[in-house]
Amino acid sequence: MKDPVTIVTGITYDRDSIEKWIFSQKNNNCPVTKQVILSDAAADLTPNITLRRLIQSWCTLHAAQGIERLPTPKPPVSKPQILKILKDAKNIPQMQMKCLQRLRSIASQNQTNKRCMETVGTAEFLASLIVKNTLRASRSESSSSEDFSELIKVSEEALSVLYGLQLSESGLKSLTLNGEFLESLTRFMQYASYESRVYAVMMLKSMLEVADPAQLINLRPEFFVELAQILRDQHVCQNASKATLKILICVCPWGRNKMKAVEAGIVPTLIDLLLDSTDKRACEMMLMVLDLLCQCADGRSELTKHGAGLAIVSKKILRISHVASERAVRILHSVSKFSATPGILQEMLQIGVVAKLCLVLQVDCGVKTKERAREILKLHARAWRNSSCIHNSLISSYPS
Repeated sequence: MKDPVTIVTGITYDRDSIEKWIFSQKNNNCPVTKQVILSDAAADLTPNITLRRLIQSWCTLHAAQGIERLPTPKPPVSKPQILKILKDAKNIPQMQMKCLQRLRSIASQNQTNKRCMETVGTAEFLASLIVKNTLRASRSESSSSEDFSELIKVSEEALSVLYGLQLSESGLKSLTLNGEFLESLTRFMQYASYESRVYAVMMLKSMLEVADPAQLINLRPEFFVELAQILRDQHVCQNASKATLKILICVCPWGRNKMKAVEAGIVPTLIDLLLDSTDKRACEMMLMVLDLLCQCADGRSELTKHGAGLAIVSKKILRISHVASERAVRILHSVSKFSATPGILQEMLQIGVVAKLCLVLQVDCGVKTKERAREILKLHARAWRNSSCIHNSLISSYPS
């Protein structure tokens, strides 16, 4: 215990531990007494100065054993302090970067500071700053490289602070209502550094997960182009790639988003990634996105047009997980039911898709997956059943 604080139930905890329990894990009860803690009371963590002094005295007594005395922790920031920093950032442009760095330092100290900053409107200020600077940057890109660089630098710092706030669900919903901010993040990713593009994607994921369906319908095509670019970027970390896939899973079921994603080149990008990916969760999410995109004709066309499309989807069956197998069979089901030209049927036979579907019927991989595999095989039995491409050990499982 480094910084003991007492909550409204009278129990003392370490500040970092109880803040994580209340804010990050979103628990609303005292771990010991199980009493419900009101949201306002949860933020009222009273420093237990007596216990802190006892801890520091113990550290001093045991200094000979190499135990260092714990420094006196900084008190949580107050609302007037935050409001003063926001006011300076608004009214004195020359101090913006310094104010943003101060906000980032305050947010990094503890969860109480983050919630205090959210309460006084820090997130809204940062979002408006990103919107304004990104718009100005797009206008000044061709005129003054110095101004452009400074505007992007301030926007990157503002986004870093915003991401670090770890906003509550209500705070995220408030940001999603700002359509200009969503558009600015998309535009911002065209100019930003690698690290800031990662922050932007992670921020978008958090926002879109709590957004209303009406907000997901009106996403611009440029949004999907930037997501495709993130997936193609070899330097992007696994977390950012998975966040991008989660965004696509979240938005593709709505409106014309499937078409926009297909037009942005998401299908061939995912196929290329599947060829090299060994990460279980990433493969599952890629197949989920492909399943969604193959529900439209253009998505199926892009899959079958790619030289490795059908082959890599078939290869992932029975190799990754039950979830991956189910999604892969769903993709093949969509293709065989709605896009089965003679050429595609012949390709599915030659590259082993049909043999893999026969194997699915022999193993334990889920009832629905087996039902879809059986339906595909029955649907094209005339073209496939008597083919020499299917091994004798699998022919017996071919449905009549």
